[in-house]
Amino acid sequence: MPITAPPTEAAPARLSVGSCDLMLPQVEATAGHGGLVVAALREQADLVTYDPGFMNTAATASAITFVDGKRGILRYRGYPIEALAEHATFLEVAYLLIYGELPDAATLADFSEKVNRHTLVPEQFRGFLAAFPRGGHPMSMMASTMNALATFYPEALNPHDPEAIAAATVLILAKMRTITSYIHRSMRDEPLLYPDYARGYVEDLLRMTFGVPYQQWNGNPVTAAAMDKLLILQADHEQNCSTSTVRLVGSAHTNLFSSVAAGINALSGPLHGGANESALAMLERIRSGGDSVAVFMRKVKDKEDGVRLMGFGHRVYKSYDPRAAIIKEHAHAVLDSLDARDELFDIALGLEEIALSDDYFIERRLYPNVDFYSGLIYRAIGYSPAMFTPLFALARMPGWIAQWREMMRDPATRIGRPHQIYTGHILREFVPLAGRGD
Repeated sequence: MPITAPPTEAAPARLSVGSCDLMLPQVEATAGHGGLVVAALREQADLVTYDPGFMNTAATASAITFVDGKRGILRYRGYPIEALAEHATFLEVAYLLIYGELPDAATLADFSEKVNRHTLVPEQFRGFLAAFPRGGHPMSMMASTMNALATFYPEALNPHDPEAIAAATVLILAKMRTITSYIHRSMRDEPLLYPDYARGYVEDLLRMTFGVPYQQWNGNPVTAAAMDKLLILQADHEQNCSTSTVRLVGSAHTNLFSSVAAGINALSGPLHGGANESALAMLERIRSGGDSVAVFMRKVKDKEDGVRLMGFGHRVYKSYDPRAAIIKEHAHAVLDSLDARDELFDIALGLEEIALSDDYFIERRLYPNVDFYSGLIYRAIGYSPAMFTPLFALARMPGWIAQWREMMRDPATRIGRPHQIYTGHILREFVPLAGRGD
């Protein structure tokens, strides 16, 4: 497994602060932004960098995923996302992210067999899942089950044991697929199905989610292909909120299960993993409100109260999200295969057409993102909006695992401990309770 190479150092940069004249080392990137090493700033100038949201801070050097938002580029281990989505499977991409190279046929077969062989969860664990209330938040259920998995597999917890890490990697990929289907079924009060090892990862995910006991499952290959691509497209996305959380928690040498559980909780926030659900809700509001697409977009431009354009624009991508184009194509294919006309899909196409031709949206770079069409596909397959974020989390498992493993092997890793700029009271005299009157 490749270890992250130390960043290449360039000529130092000079920074003058008051009476201090600092020489800050520069690190070069193979692509994208390089950086300044500011470790000496606090020691020599008694200052820290102030960067809310860490928008200009690189906390790590990574060889896993490259994103260029200005040019609409996403690459896993150097491979363009378009090529991976067209030619690879989800487990193939998972192997690539985790181990650094595309597997050959024998290696992929062995990896797939290990994952599929471990998809069954213990009977006690099935009882644990059944204990959740039917109306429980699915992401809370998912995070809880990830923590619970650690109690069933103590031999996979040592973050310094290569065999334990290898076991945890396979167990998380395998069990979370089963758990995701169980969460869906428990929310609908449906019986839980056992895995079928003979089927592929995605096909059996769909069978376990939507199959009926004692009936033959005849899967839709177009639906399975679209689901596989969705998982690939969301498998990793550099140092976002949830991935940074996995790394930060893992920097304390926390085991892989607990670190990934922290990532699930971070992803559950509506500003992160819930965007596709928000985009679908917007389309529903447009349909039920009776406005035409043109009228809605005019209201967006006029900034009318309560009118927000969801699923457009991205914090990183300032051009068309490369994942959105792929998902849009599969949305067409899924609806055609199901012989279903989706009014929401027609509304989505109308919104996109205006956004790509109207100067207001072009100037603001409000292009469709990955969340805009993904919810439509999940909905067509049969998932409720509450399951959209858990499916996102399932897709992100390989990325989180890869990032955690890279972090643990990186000799530059230190336990995460951000600093602050204190703005509170300097010193206050304590007043006993009896003396704190009006």
